[in-house]
Amino acid sequence: MRITDIQRCEVRPGRLVEWALSPATVTAAAGLPEDPRPPAYLQESHIRTARTVHEDGLFVPTWIGTAFDIPGKVDLDALQEALRGWTLRHETLRSGFRWEGDEMRRFTLDAEDVSLHREDVGEFPDAGQLVQHLQDRFDAVANALRWPNFLYAAVIRDDATSVYIAFDHSNVDSYSIQRMPAEIHELYTAAVEGRPVEESPVGSYVDFCEIERADADRIDGAHEIVGRWREFIRRCQGKLPNFPVDLGLEPGGDLPRQKLMREMLVDADSAAAFESYCRPFGGSLVGVLAATSLIVHEIGGQPVYRSVVPFHTRVKSKWSNSVGWYVGGAPIEVPMDQAPDLPSALKAVRAELQANRSLARMPLARVLRLLGSDFRPTSPDLYSIVSFVDGRGIPGSERWDELAAYGLVRVSYGDQVCIWLNRLHEGLWFTCRYPDTDIAYKNMRLYIERLRDVILTVARERQLADELARRDLVG
Repeated sequence: MRITDIQRCEVRPGRLVEWALSPATVTAAAGLPEDPRPPAYLQESHIRTARTVHEDGLFVPTWIGTAFDIPGKVDLDALQEALRGWTLRHETLRSGFRWEGDEMRRFTLDAEDVSLHREDVGEFPDAGQLVQHLQDRFDAVANALRWPNFLYAAVIRDDATSVYIAFDHSNVDSYSIQRMPAEIHELYTAAVEGRPVEESPVGSYVDFCEIERADADRIDGAHEIVGRWREFIRRCQGKLPNFPVDLGLEPGGDLPRQKLMREMLVDADSAAAFESYCRPFGGSLVGVLAATSLIVHEIGGQPVYRSVVPFHTRVKSKWSNSVGWYVGGAPIEVPMDQAPDLPSALKAVRAELQANRSLARMPLARVLRLLGSDFRPTSPDLYSIVSFVDGRGIPGSERWDELAAYGLVRVSYGDQVCIWLNRLHEGLWFTCRYPDTDIAYKNMRLYIERLRDVILTVARERQLADELARRDLVG
């Protein structure tokens, strides 16, 4: 799925309708007893960070979401039924938190207590005004510091209806939002046709949070995982790593505004050839990280490339179709004097990931708490990321282009660089959120162009080698 922001996802004028959890549902939630299942460490860290940043006087929206079309004239009642059915499928969406002193306590609604309230907002003949309205509404509702913290919207036209959904990040991850178009289309079609949907059980992220936290609470400060993170952070001068190029930031300055870059990096054939070249080393993720290590060394001159690589934590099949924030991070370090070219960088990255990937299963927020250091967050992003996802196997991915399906990120404030590379049927899509400075823009443009050059060079060599091999077989 192409990741972008609300300004660049083909928003067209139309009549806007919104759905939120109903006042009756919110009232029922207010009287609920505590659900003893705790927040995930990742959820707690995210919400505490949002509260800290807000207390420092800055509102930083961090919602993510999806957009997709329903072709033809829409049946609003069927769409509402589909949205409610999808909401009930995923327990985290009827679960929230309230503060008791400095502690977060969970509450969870029963499915029969969940209903949606529909509001016909009205006509928006101007696309720009509609975009601004959607962004303002998502900022206000899909917010870490409130509940409910998600909102459904639809822009209705005669030829197609565009659905826009936003969530506070504590509810969902990238994989969650990429599954939504197909799931909601399936439920909508069934509602229109008046037939039931055969649903296999979906694991609850709330259950996962309890299991993961219980495992994380078994370790202490003497655990090997904590020691490995301690040494990594020490070598990062006591911080978690940012993207190692000059971003034009002033030390101790205010949290900067961010900008978005997004474009198709290479076409499908080039992406396939790059994957083929990198497969003996572990595939495209290893290739992207190896290329990145070389490029940022060329740009910024750092002798060691250090990064925290995101991995999903859906380690059991019951979590595969579950909506939630199933993400952990693994540290890698690539000494550039030992990896001066792509083949050696591929080997170095593969070795680092093999050695450290298991660390992603331990929530980093738990590790930082055990380190006892002052990691009072001042940015919504704890560290920079370079993420690679192959979305071609996700149900419905072959229709993403036809249905104008996008993953949405909110670009607001932050001093980190977040890079997402998504393998689509059409090619390799690049999205980047970065500090809005002239220096950062220049260096991130340079990074994109150099990454494209590396992939295309490898692809041409691979395609030539394959062609020569075919000739030898024929000859």
